[in-house]
Amino acid sequence: MGRSKIQLTNFVRKHRRRLGMTQKVLAEVTGVSRQSIISIERGRYVPSLPLALQLAELFGCHVDELFRKKEEE
Repeated sequence: MGRSKIQLTNFVRKHRRRLGMTQKVLAEVTGVSRQSIISIERGRYVPSLPLALQLAELFGCHVDELFRKKEEE
């Protein structure tokens, strides 16, 4: 049985904008590149658990409020 990629919907952009943060500032605060933030927001990159936890703490929410498994079609 092959492993399938998990597809996630994320709300990082929504929470970042809610705080009035730019992608550059979010990257600096979390210690990743701006390109990583762009890739996460576009759904091209799934962050590590430590980064997901850091984002949730920064935004004052739970990880499952930032990332959700896409519904099966």
